[in-house]
Amino acid sequence: MSRFSQVSTRLMTAWLLAASLLIGTSSAAAQSLPVQVSVSGKTATASIGLPGQPMADMTLTFSDARNLKASNLGISAQLVSVTDPDLLSRLSDPQLVQLLSTLPLLITVEPPAASGLSLDRTVRVEVHTHALPYSAGSPFRLFKAPQGGMFRDITDEIAPGSVRARGTTSGFSQFLVLADLRETGTVITEKFDWLRARVNGLPSSVKAGYAANLDAAEAACAAGNHADALVALDTIRANASAHAGNELSQTWNAGDAETAVNQAGGLMAGVATLRYSIEFLRDYGQ
Repeated sequence: MSRFSQVSTRLMTAWLLAASLLIGTSSAAAQSLPVQVSVSGKTATASIGLPGQPMADMTLTFSDARNLKASNLGISAQLVSVTDPDLLSRLSDPQLVQLLSTLPLLITVEPPAASGLSLDRTVRVEVHTHALPYSAGSPFRLFKAPQGGMFRDITDEIAPGSVRARGTTSGFSQFLVLADLRETGTVITEKFDWLRARVNGLPSSVKAGYAANLDAAEAACAAGNHADALVALDTIRANASAHAGNELSQTWNAGDAETAVNQAGGLMAGVATLRYSIEFLRDYGQ
């Protein structure tokens, strides 16, 4: 058996059979799954799969949102082929960032432009599934990509029950739970680069302060001083929260590209996932 325990044969067979019946063939590269969405307050929940036999649940918890309705979220889900060349080409290293045969699930959140849905700052995303086993130090991660674009790790927590993959985002598009076997240092470098690109796009009136804190976090991390790195990142997050809606833009609107400018939300989300990787390095090493 591989390092990943298999979901029960009975459940996987049922999911695959149900999907194939829905579209009339079991040989399609991607098979649509039913999705039931409900909204309560600032939280939306999507149950993916047949009633009573879901493959996964997605929960979206908004910092703030307008026109938040089930019909406005545009959530869909598909079973995908783990050998799909188009999907594999969207992974940075398919040998180390792996699609899971136990959860070959692509979730798309694409609110229609006419819905009027908008969000401020961030959304906490959770994908919960019993198809994967939880263990401390698990390599499972939550990845996100714009439509047709490259997937990147946005994980800020992997929690039990069986697996709850959580991340923070400042906008929407597509999500996968993957196994990331890269060295943690490589992941951290990638996340520092992503966050630095966000800082470089900030207004000149505040850019220097964010850049200085990011430099401090990167230097501390490189020196193995994880505590100081986390403190510097927390300062970035606190400043982004304080500047949101003033010096920094903070809104994402339905119809915007996934890369649309939500400066405060992007910084806060980038810090959340970078913190997770630094803590993982501290606790588990490379």
